[in-house]
Amino acid sequence: MFKSNFKYTDRIVKNLTSIAEARSVILNAPFIPKWEVSLRRDALLRSAHASTAIEGNPLSLEEVTALAEGREVMARRRDKQEVLNYIEALEKIPEFAKKKPFTSSDLLEIHRVVVKDTLESPEDEGSFRNRQVVVVNRLTGEIIFTPPPTEKVPQLVEEFLEWFNSPEVDGVDPVIEAGITHYEIVRIHPFVDGNGRTTRVMASQVLYKRGFDVKRFFALDDYYDHDRRSYYQALNSVDQGTLDITQWLEYFSEGVALSIKAVKDKVIGLSKDIKVLKDRGQITLTEKQMKIVEKAVRDEKITAGEVSKMFRISRQAALKEMNKLVELGVFRLRGKGRGAHYILA
Repeated sequence: MFKSNFKYTDRIVKNLTSIAEARSVILNAPFIPKWEVSLRRDALLRSAHASTAIEGNPLSLEEVTALAEGREVMARRRDKQEVLNYIEALEKIPEFAKKKPFTSSDLLEIHRVVVKDTLESPEDEGSFRNRQVVVVNRLTGEIIFTPPPTEKVPQLVEEFLEWFNSPEVDGVDPVIEAGITHYEIVRIHPFVDGNGRTTRVMASQVLYKRGFDVKRFFALDDYYDHDRRSYYQALNSVDQGTLDITQWLEYFSEGVALSIKAVKDKVIGLSKDIKVLKDRGQITLTEKQMKIVEKAVRDEKITAGEVSKMFRISRQAALKEMNKLVELGVFRLRGKGRGAHYILA
């Protein structure tokens, strides 16, 4: 079975302490679902922009936002598809996180979603590489990393997933587990293309699975994209003989700390003057309820009929769901009969 090699340094401990403090503020600060939707959407769009930009995608954050909203963007088909694929993969994180055990087939499915309709050979989508690849500096053409031989990929993946699914992982800090996962998948480089994006989805999935980022507010990809040279230097800092990833984990945990601090600052800014929320605290909604709020934010209102169509449930069930949200103070009912609709409170 795979075994990670690292030690806790003062820098890592300091980062983990900072992360825990910021996370506590976020989880306990009072704010309404509308803000939660806004923070989640912002993180998703920035992650999609940053993670694809790292791999050379030229679309701006504004163009990524337009694509996500269904608007047309003047760009290459492949560039647009890469962004849409990554958004889809991020949105499926709760689904991927439910896989127990998480198997190589599940990893291949994440890769299939990430690279769908973007590779020269469709057979490479959702498949382990069948040929040797190298990581090349796009500017100089220099080979900066040679992954393990192709024939070893399936075995290395299985050994890693054995650890990933083991009880041993429960005793590892979620941030450290995410960092280990990120590095090891990059090291194995299981695919012909799309390794980086698949890896970053997996790291985000770990944080969600472990209950660390259940609200999905953190955009770690932003940190990597902000200084790509440092990102690659941190990955390349690992001695391939010892596979000691201490330096990488220092970098990774610092990225989480900075990302979560940015979210904490936003949350404090949103909630500090809202006196009515002080006694109520946060309103915890189900995934279904969050989707209802998301649609209402986009359209500025929602009807029971629309809720019925969204989830393929009866109108009566849709009304029951909306009544719950009215009781929670999330929505207010406006109008009667066919003109009845709900607006955010």
